[in-house]
Amino acid sequence: MTDDDYGRLIYLVLLGAVVGGYFLVSQRDRIGEALRGAMLWGIIFVGVIIGYGLWNDLSQTVMPRQTVLTEQGRIELPRQSDGHYYMTLNVGETPVNFIVDTGASNVVLSKQDAARVGISEDELFFTGRASTANGMVRTARVTLDDVTLGGIDEGSVRAYVNDGELETSLLGMDYLERFERIEINRGTLILER
Repeated sequence: MTDDDYGRLIYLVLLGAVVGGYFLVSQRDRIGEALRGAMLWGIIFVGVIIGYGLWNDLSQTVMPRQTVLTEQGRIELPRQSDGHYYMTLNVGETPVNFIVDTGASNVVLSKQDAARVGISEDELFFTGRASTANGMVRTARVTLDDVTLGGIDEGSVRAYVNDGELETSLLGMDYLERFERIEINRGTLILER
């Protein structure tokens, strides 16, 4: 913890002590009833925190990510709660979650996703540069072999590893141009070959 974190913790402990002290003094005639009420609100508070923490895990099973209809060469991606569309490609045996980004020219991997698919940071040569919303970043060109989408073999895909901070890998126009038609219809991104 940093010094700022310790300061915030001390502030919250003092604030809790003041509020708790006032509560105990004001309710001293009905202390049992007041403690039951405080415990009830404490349980509700903890439940909300747990529910918020589990939402990302639960939303993955409640809201589908993508539908791949291999016979028709059609992929349907529902818009997620953050307003973006996500696609999962397998690189070898490793699923990689990408945000579909028509504003990105290329397929861009985060350093974390690159490591997950077996690309060592020692193998990367950050000789390229890219302009992003966060400013200029260094990039390293790579080739992703054995890429699949559902049951569709995508072959090799040219990509770049971003040396900056990137939470989710980007699926840019280099990949999206493999499709004949791209359509957004009522919150669903439809890609057809």
